[in-house]
Amino acid sequence: MSIDTFTDSGEKRARRGLSSLIRQQAEQSLAFASLVLIFLFFAFTNAAFYSWSNITGILLSTAVTGMLAIGTTFVIITGGIDLSIGTGTTLAAVVTAKMLTSLHLSVGTGILVGIAFGALFGALNGILITFLKLPPFIATLAMMLIAKGLALVISDVRPVYTDSVSGWSEIALGELIPNLPNAVLILALAAVIASIVLNRTIIGRYTFAIGSNEEATKLSGVNVKKWLILIYTIGGIFVGLAGILLTSRLSSAQPALGSGYELEAIAAVIIGGTSLLGGKGSILGTVIGALIMAVLINGLRIMEIQQEWQTVVVGVVIVLAVYTDSLRRRRAGLN
Repeated sequence: MSIDTFTDSGEKRARRGLSSLIRQQAEQSLAFASLVLIFLFFAFTNAAFYSWSNITGILLSTAVTGMLAIGTTFVIITGGIDLSIGTGTTLAAVVTAKMLTSLHLSVGTGILVGIAFGALFGALNGILITFLKLPPFIATLAMMLIAKGLALVISDVRPVYTDSVSGWSEIALGELIPNLPNAVLILALAAVIASIVLNRTIIGRYTFAIGSNEEATKLSGVNVKKWLILIYTIGGIFVGLAGILLTSRLSSAQPALGSGYELEAIAAVIIGGTSLLGGKGSILGTVIGALIMAVLINGLRIMEIQQEWQTVVVGVVIVLAVYTDSLRRRRAGLN
């Protein structure tokens, strides 16, 4: 093969890479514009919507959904899915709250327990998928049911209150910056770290490589099983963090809470431009998607739309997000 051929091939790859970057930035800009339009719509509909107390509520709800969405972004980029993150958050919250109250742990130790349990939960998902060769949908669906049942068993079907743990509520509701809950700062810090990991480390490179072409990645000598377990473990860490924020915000672990968070988080990821087929995605887009979901749900509540119809709207948003992803893929294929 001639040098000219190599040069042409390199130029084509560079053009494709530039084109992909431009498309990603355009999608993020479109998502952000959608966020602004949705916000303005609800603001004009009801003046209470843009009050600072309501905006704070939106940001607090975004903290949990956004944390889950950031973690599952890694998983979806590989071409996988994680349906267990909602009930996994509940289980992590219950286990952390139980250990805090029964063992009288410090706040720092409690945070480590929550993160470690979340990581273990994610690793179990990865093991089921890689070693038992279960499809991600089936493996995480099973873990979703297991987590739901264990949360009820461990809690004796009762809330586990953390009021007695000094400083625990400050994790989410404290204010290092006046009038801005700490949960928002934690989400922002988590997003920055996740973005660096995804875009600047070998973990991120293999995440995209596995999602783009898993077989080719295997043939290149990469231990795909090891990296998939690590990626699901990373997703689990964010599940643990979400559980910590949830218990801190509510001053309790609610064993029946958590189901449905996975749908909002996955919708946020897809709205943010990550493809369900894998190989493409960004943390910034995911955070914008999480904000869109939080603003939408909050706006519907402000308008006093019934809970049943709120669920319908979330379902419609998921359909539109997946359809939009399909259109993006078709256009990218034509290009």
